[in-house]
Amino acid sequence: MALPAFAELAAGAGWRRADLISDLHLHEGEPATFAAWRRFMASTPADAVFILGDLFEAWPGDDVARQPGFAADCAAVLRDAAARRPVFFLHGNRDFLVGEALADSTGMRLLADPTVLSFGPRRWLLSHGDLLCLGDTEYLRFRAQVRAPDWQRDFLARPLAERQAVASQLRAQSEARKRSGLPYADVDPGEARAWLRAASADTLVHGHTHKPARHDLGDGLQRIVLTDWDLAASPARAQALRLSADGGWQRLPLA
Repeated sequence: MALPAFAELAAGAGWRRADLISDLHLHEGEPATFAAWRRFMASTPADAVFILGDLFEAWPGDDVARQPGFAADCAAVLRDAAARRPVFFLHGNRDFLVGEALADSTGMRLLADPTVLSFGPRRWLLSHGDLLCLGDTEYLRFRAQVRAPDWQRDFLARPLAERQAVASQLRAQSEARKRSGLPYADVDPGEARAWLRAASADTLVHGHTHKPARHDLGDGLQRIVLTDWDLAASPARAQALRLSADGGWQRLPLA
């Protein structure tokens, strides 16, 4: 697989810590997860927040946030948070249609996938992680289709109600797969190492797989997997990864 382009982002002057989250899969059917996220966004002492994809269970287009409802409530949380500190958003496989309109209206900044964050003495490679799951060939074909500008333009031209129906259908298919117990492809270690070397970084941080862990990739390279959030689960799951200006990191339990 060809290596992607690596965007670059330098930490702001004076940053001491940055919080990273992913895979909250927010939807109106899980109010506890939304409430935990709202509390976190309002109260974190971090100097910046990075959302590495799948903040939303589905996102049919930015116009959904222009009418009263759950999407508008989420946009209000982002707007309030971005008024206090930088909020960065990197697309996931569920919310790849988040666009400039939502970014402009909330004040958050969209990031390319992948992006290298230079923070303190380290270069952190940030990604949602789905592009690295080389074994999921069916999904990668689907991803290439829906990320194409022509496909997105045609889809977003449909009425919102129709787009919401498609999003609901995709969510139902995803839930059916979860119940089936079929295994999901994980990140390919060789590809992760190739990305890190090409980006001149030693640590990859990603979500997508819902398998929080630290993986030693050899030669001083590592990947750190973010947890998903589900406050309705037993035990409840909610966590942020905090990066420090000295190059350290720690997991912060929020449930």
